[in-house]
Amino acid sequence: MTAVEPAGLAAFLAEHPPFEALGPEALDEIAHDAHVERFDDAALIHDGFKEPTDEVFVVVAGQVAVLWNDSRQASSDPDDILGPGDVFGFRAMLTGRSLGPRAVACGAATVARIPASLAGPAFATRSGARFLVETMVPDRRATDVPSYSSVDDLIEREPLLVDPDTTVGEVARWMTDRGVPAVVDLGGGRFGLITDAVLRARVLVDGRSASTPAREIMDTTAPVVHLDDTAAEALMLLLERDAEFLLVTDRAGVLRGVVCPRDFAISPITVGVSLHEQLRRATSIEELATFAGRVPPMLGDLLSRGLGAGRVIAVYSGFLDTIIRRAIGLVFARHPELSVDAFTWLSLGSNGRREAVLSSDVDSAVAFDDAVDAETVPAYRAAFAEVSGVLATAGLSADGHGTTAQAAMFSRTNADWRAAARQWLAAPADHNGAMMTSLLVDGRPIHGDPGLPAVSRVFNDLREHPGTMRLLLRESLAYRAKLRSAWFPARRQETFDIKTHGLLPVVNVARWAALSVGSAVLPTTERLRAASGSAMLPADSAATLIEVFDVLQRLRLRYQIRQYGAGEQPTDVVTLKWLSPLDRSVIAQAVREISAVQRRMDNVSNYVAVEEWASPGRA
Repeated sequence: MTAVEPAGLAAFLAEHPPFEALGPEALDEIAHDAHVERFDDAALIHDGFKEPTDEVFVVVAGQVAVLWNDSRQASSDPDDILGPGDVFGFRAMLTGRSLGPRAVACGAATVARIPASLAGPAFATRSGARFLVETMVPDRRATDVPSYSSVDDLIEREPLLVDPDTTVGEVARWMTDRGVPAVVDLGGGRFGLITDAVLRARVLVDGRSASTPAREIMDTTAPVVHLDDTAAEALMLLLERDAEFLLVTDRAGVLRGVVCPRDFAISPITVGVSLHEQLRRATSIEELATFAGRVPPMLGDLLSRGLGAGRVIAVYSGFLDTIIRRAIGLVFARHPELSVDAFTWLSLGSNGRREAVLSSDVDSAVAFDDAVDAETVPAYRAAFAEVSGVLATAGLSADGHGTTAQAAMFSRTNADWRAAARQWLAAPADHNGAMMTSLLVDGRPIHGDPGLPAVSRVFNDLREHPGTMRLLLRESLAYRAKLRSAWFPARRQETFDIKTHGLLPVVNVARWAALSVGSAVLPTTERLRAASGSAMLPADSAATLIEVFDVLQRLRLRYQIRQYGAGEQPTDVVTLKWLSPLDRSVIAQAVREISAVQRRMDNVSNYVAVEEWASPGRA
């Protein structure tokens, strides 16, 4: 035993994650109940593969050698050397399973053993979630769990759902009995959240009575995820929003559960999430570029771990968002005279739709707050050019046609955007109206006030402009799915542009169809579902395009990952001889299916009145 005073241990823990998130009283209780022990060189501290534990171990002094995989116990080389402040044993404690590690003193070492009942709350904080992300690497530490899990795997208990008029007193009593936060059902797939923190802040501190209705104190900002979202995506959102809880619903908007940072301890969190945090915290352009360079190889790892291609692409778009946000932060830190809160940055194109791949350019636009002085706008645009330079350093190229925030056409005040959108809607043939409409309706705010850009809301009135609908449809069908040669071995073309002649036609049809039914969703498949069943896009046509789009995106992603691994620049032009016969036949069938839908839309537009295009019930 070594003489470490409780006050000294409490102060020590307060300087190291995840315990730094706890208050003085909790740290004092830990320090008094912790068992601190000194070990000689090579002494076994704990073998987590053989003995389950209800404790967490913290290195107080010296070093500890650890093995994360029990199959390597015969090896003389440890996986890690832990030093003062490092923690081990927490995964086994949180999951109740013998998951390691095996820890041995490396020289004289002092270790504190903290009871799980006292250590557990540290991992239930947002700081604890970040700690888990940065320290849990599944390919070494979680060899006996599935390589990927979804959010529904994290839900352990039924949610506590309450009526908006339920009194705060009743809600608090139920929360105490169930040990979970309360979710207020507002109807229509909308929810409010009541947590212990909300009760303290909005009832005890504000002096409200126990008869106050739940609707008056609930928090309506809790982020929402879906059952089939991956645990990695959900944790990214929790960290990005700095949230205490995530609400989990099914695709119909029915509440299925609530998850918190601690729940992610039982999920095989991937190294990709840790990389996400490194990108967020990059302190320089060089560091951001270094971390960004690790993203492309990660995609292949995600695929190999069992995550579907569509999910991998969505996760990649999430990484692009993080890189862009950090680039904005780094650039504007060098320009204190410019407010980083005076504008909203919109991702356009494939990243706006969350469909970016390795070949995708970074298309962008900016909506300034109307209070921004016109004289300072050029300075902002110069800063946006610097952001583009940072992104180029990170391996992300700007759009070659000038669809970037630094261009005057794509950086305007909110009022100017609104006026321009109305002009395009009224006369889409003028001022590149059709093209600008197609670009802006794909816009997704990733920095700044998400409610600021009003440009896309203008297009909700599309159905009131039949001539505009017809012109936009013609523009949407301009890119045809096609193969330039017959599919016979002797005459087979050597390459195929999978974006231009396969995916883009589907993207354009989906965008137009969503506009025609007044839907604001962005992903191509979601747009097709929203418009499914209309006269222009019957359910079977929508289902066909959804399937074809997913198949082509999967093939495109796999091909580009292969290119990247071979040291080539990822491209949308696939070399057919490198594809399997099955993949070549998939492309041929996909083109035929898309072309058939396009021909049908052409025919319908000629004999059905524009006003009926979005109506249901027509074959």
